[in-house]
Amino acid sequence: MTTSTVLLILLSIGIAAGLSYYQYFYKARNTPKVSRFLALLRFVSIFGILLLLINPIVSRKTFEIVKTPLPIVVDNSASIKDLKADQAVRDIYSQLIQDKALQEKFDVQSYRFDAAFEADATFDFKGRQTNLDQVAQGLKSLHKNVVFPTVLITDGNQTSGSDFVYSFGTANKVFPVVAGDTTTNLDLRVAQLNVNKYAFHKNKFPVEVFLQYAGTKSITANFKISQGNQVLSTQSVSFSPTKKSAMVNVLLPADKVGLQVFKASITSKETEKNTYNNTKNFAVEVIDQKTNIAIVAAISHPDLGALKRAIESNAQRKVMIVKPNEIKDLADYNVLIMYQPNAAEFRSVYQANKAVGINTFTITGPSTDFAFMNQTQNNLVFRMSGQREDYLPNYESQFNLFALDDIGFGQLPPLQHAYGTVATSGNVSVLLSSRIRNIDTGAPLLAFAENQGKRSAFLLGENIWKWRMESHVENKSYEKFDVFVDKIIQFLASNNARKSLVVEHERFYNSGDALEISAQYFNKNYEFDEKARLTIAVTNKATKQAKRYDLLKTNNAYKVNLDGLAAGQYQFTVKELNSNTSYSGYFEVLDFDIEKQFVNPDLTQLKQLASQTQGQVFYPNQAQNLIKVLLENDNYKAVEKAIVKKTPLIDWVWLLVIVALSLSAEWFLRKYNGML
Repeated sequence: MTTSTVLLILLSIGIAAGLSYYQYFYKARNTPKVSRFLALLRFVSIFGILLLLINPIVSRKTFEIVKTPLPIVVDNSASIKDLKADQAVRDIYSQLIQDKALQEKFDVQSYRFDAAFEADATFDFKGRQTNLDQVAQGLKSLHKNVVFPTVLITDGNQTSGSDFVYSFGTANKVFPVVAGDTTTNLDLRVAQLNVNKYAFHKNKFPVEVFLQYAGTKSITANFKISQGNQVLSTQSVSFSPTKKSAMVNVLLPADKVGLQVFKASITSKETEKNTYNNTKNFAVEVIDQKTNIAIVAAISHPDLGALKRAIESNAQRKVMIVKPNEIKDLADYNVLIMYQPNAAEFRSVYQANKAVGINTFTITGPSTDFAFMNQTQNNLVFRMSGQREDYLPNYESQFNLFALDDIGFGQLPPLQHAYGTVATSGNVSVLLSSRIRNIDTGAPLLAFAENQGKRSAFLLGENIWKWRMESHVENKSYEKFDVFVDKIIQFLASNNARKSLVVEHERFYNSGDALEISAQYFNKNYEFDEKARLTIAVTNKATKQAKRYDLLKTNNAYKVNLDGLAAGQYQFTVKELNSNTSYSGYFEVLDFDIEKQFVNPDLTQLKQLASQTQGQVFYPNQAQNLIKVLLENDNYKAVEKAIVKKTPLIDWVWLLVIVALSLSAEWFLRKYNGML
């Protein structure tokens, strides 16, 4: 309390006493006994009011003992039970948590972790993932700028997250307690398998497999990949005490369309303690993306051959160069490339395509009938003369119909086209605009349009073969140009109209992985509808058991988490309840429990963690040794902490009550004694 505040309080006492004396002693010459009591009440009232107006800050100092925190963190993942260490973990946890000496010296805290880190003292050892990195991050967040030891009861087998050895840092010691039998058992394991999620039909796709061995003698194992009862690949792999791992590369045929499930397995004549980790299932979605393209041309030109070679660089494309009168059935083709069309020979093709609705790529040039073009489409309006002109390309970086990098369009040679003006009409996106020498025309050179689900592309100029040759000169390869052409064909080959309900999901998930399905619902203006009500019904194909869930709204989507589904095939339907719009699909959960992949604790990593933090490794039967080390460490001492609590007097409710009571009592006594 400051000096000025003390002076104000003394002044308040003087004022309260003076007013009370004046009222009940100076004015009243004969002072009855009741007046003395009334003067006291008046003094209390005035002094209390003045004290509230001054509002001094009252400080109160208390002391408390702050103990060093001792987090005891228990691995709650399923691998603890699989290693038959669950009871040993419970026993050492009980010894540590109940030790009186530890409780007296430390603030003993209980935590558990699997995929997440949380404060809890109950353990069921059912966690599907192990993330030790979360433990390090969680403890740092809870105990900032505090030096404390950590007891970590775990097998050290991490399945997700960053390397935990360096996550804990070096400021705080970690004492790992190794859960599980550290005796090395002979074990073969499919450690990791890398494969693309998708493959094209009738192609081959690569599979990369990493195999691991634990043992003390040399063995020869048999590795194979099978699908059902059919063995697709097999080979022998040798291991020894010095050769603990091997990498196998296999090319598998994509013969069947759809989701294909395979099994990689490794076996030997030796007896193993854990055979679950000898196999790993994986799946690949085989896509039949074969696209038949017809280049329809009434004239011969080098562009035709260049386009055919560029398109067919993708094995999923097949190109036929045909004359307009040679086309028998447009339904045989997925994309039509109309090369410099004219009314006399192309009219029948355009009329037939009105009924079929195949997407078209129109290439115009000096031989094009532009009056006919204005009749057959309404995306571009041509006003051309008989004069020829060379047009150079300008890359438009704002183009967003599909992803495409600038392959150096500005350095490509010009295309030849009839001179005139070209105007866009409707929903047209321009990828390349044109210029004559250094003068921008503002007209499109390569443009795309999409109307009512039908897609079109327009290239205004011949001699695109020169672009392919120039790209090869610059890059020593046709690849960049061919990818550019393939992007155009891919856009035209896809005929997906925008849907009001868009659902994103994988075709397969590994058991134990995050299984999330997201959806977006758009209103009639194709705006994200934040008031949609989405549900999902999931049915197991084998058991026919169905479950229904609600999708929860996030920032720009609706999501549902289906973690915990058993391995098997599932059908699902997402439905928007207000409009009854629905989407149906399927996925498969592969039988793969990552927590069953281990036969021993990772002693090496735990020793490295202890060394990194200057801690020490212990085993479940060394609980007393661990307790002794913790108690004898003088770095962890309790600290007496002074706590100063400052409270404004106006917050003291009882002072207000006293003032109110004194005023009320004074009024009542004056009334009772006839002094009012």
